[in-house]
Amino acid sequence: MKDFRNLKVWEEAHSLTLEIYGATARFPREELYGLSSQMRGCSSSIGANIAEGCGKRGNGEFQRFLQIASGSASELDYHLLLARDLHFLRDSDYRQIQNHLSELRRMLTSLIKKVELERLMTKC
Repeated sequence: MKDFRNLKVWEEAHSLTLEIYGATARFPREELYGLSSQMRGCSSSIGANIAEGCGKRGNGEFQRFLQIASGSASELDYHLLLARDLHFLRDSDYRQIQNHLSELRRMLTSLIKKVELERLMTKC
């Protein structure tokens, strides 16, 4: 069992979620239960799945939850694009959040590969 708070990727996911909450607070009120809720949900799902995976036994389960987190990051990627195209996000805000998300996705991919390698090495 790992402490998720010690993972840099979780710190990045948490930071991104806080950024998403700030950005969506400025969305139109009628989006409170629409796009705003969707973006908040999938962004918080990234960190939550990393944390949940840390609480599981074995790298196989941890890897599975990291992959779920990666899927949530992909969902957020689309929602960001939609928010920009609907003019809920300024281009500068979109680029800043998108850069943050891209870095997080890179970190997740790297960790997934590392966990996979460790898992395969322990089978030998």
